[in-house]
Amino acid sequence: MLLRKDNPMIRVLMMTLYFEVVVFGLSLAVMIMIDGVRPVTAGALAGSAAMLALVAGVTIRRPCGQLLGWLTQLVGIALGIVSPVMYVVGAIFAGLYVACFVLGRRIEASRTA
Repeated sequence: MLLRKDNPMIRVLMMTLYFEVVVFGLSLAVMIMIDGVRPVTAGALAGSAAMLALVAGVTIRRPCGQLLGWLTQLVGIALGIVSPVMYVVGAIFAGLYVACFVLGRRIEASRTA
């Protein structure tokens, strides 16, 4: 379930998480203007998701950071509860994250073989 910290795909996972920080921040405006979520609620949800993605990106080389990365993917999809477009955006980022993780596992398997 975890990649070694010298795996080159760790950087790609980290960049995916950093892009999610930006997307979660931008989702704040969508939640308020399009979906009619109260600004305080939207700020708390989008801000918490962005902070989780940022902490996961910073600590991605550690096992706890990789687990936070997986949690970030679930939170990104769960934001669809308040803003339905986030189901799609969260699923896209989760798909990217899973693809990068699978490629990382293949790299590790080829190194040990």
